[in-house]
Amino acid sequence: MAVSIIICDDSRMARNQLARCLPPDWEVDIHFAEDGRHCLEVASQVEPKLVFLDLNMPEMDGYETLEEFNAQNLGYDVIVVSGDIQPDAQARVVGLGAIDFVKKPISKEKMLATLESHGLYSETAAGTKTEAVRETAETDLNDKATFIDACQEIANIAMGRAGDSLARFLDVFVELPVPKVNHIELSELVMALQFAEQDTTVSSVCQGFIGPGLSGEALIIFNDSSFKNIAELMKYQGKIDDHVELELLMDISNILVGACLQGISDQLDISLSQGHPVVLGQHVMIPNLIKRNKQWRKTLSIEINYSIENRGVDCDLLLLFTEDCIETLKQRISYII
Repeated sequence: MAVSIIICDDSRMARNQLARCLPPDWEVDIHFAEDGRHCLEVASQVEPKLVFLDLNMPEMDGYETLEEFNAQNLGYDVIVVSGDIQPDAQARVVGLGAIDFVKKPISKEKMLATLESHGLYSETAAGTKTEAVRETAETDLNDKATFIDACQEIANIAMGRAGDSLARFLDVFVELPVPKVNHIELSELVMALQFAEQDTTVSSVCQGFIGPGLSGEALIIFNDSSFKNIAELMKYQGKIDDHVELELLMDISNILVGACLQGISDQLDISLSQGHPVVLGQHVMIPNLIKRNKQWRKTLSIEINYSIENRGVDCDLLLLFTEDCIETLKQRISYII
């Protein structure tokens, strides 16, 4: 009898990747869900034995989904598969009842070992991949929505690595969002930013990056109201002036930009070289900040807002890829999927 499984992730690319990693001779009935709320709806209809659950999702994230499973006394086996690899994240999901945590991207070997370790799968003579799994093999990256989804999943994994680096450096828990990806005119970027109110003053540094067929800039945009709190976290005891704020900004930038670009490099199997960080502005409005960047008319933007839990610290990592990177990105992503 086929085992009923739900794969819950807001990224179609991630759902497809995970489905393809399931053992080929395992008789399974696969169902997909796009967020926690959708997962609960599907679960009420199919009564799954196993749920693969992402953490960073809209509507209802993985933590909230686990809490709801507990509230309803739903005894599903849950394996969290996430790019948020902070030690605290792993401890929290296990505390909420998940039987395991696996970091993205999961491999076939890791999938097999995880399933076997929990007695969920063993070698069988019968059974083949279901039609639901085979259908996931086709992905058209020329479709804008599919391409944006793929970029978002690449960014999600890179975001998790950078968040983990920051969490370990400051000994905090970093709240991670769903990365926001846009292919837009640069003039539209200010309106697309979800980071802060447009009348909020911010400080920013930018860092260029380049690799085979890829180039762009990484911007760290730091809410000015966060400087006092980040100084306390970094145990700075002196007067906080513009010079100190710039040092703090550079420290955070080096951690987030370096780890995030390395995460992208590893996934795309390329080497991205970083330039020296340059101050883009201190205590300026976001619209004025973006207007200073006039190199390109159109850009692929990836926005990631990092917040430190209960500390009043917010900053945005904005990756801007030049228009001529699109075909290279499609080619590189096609190797993954």
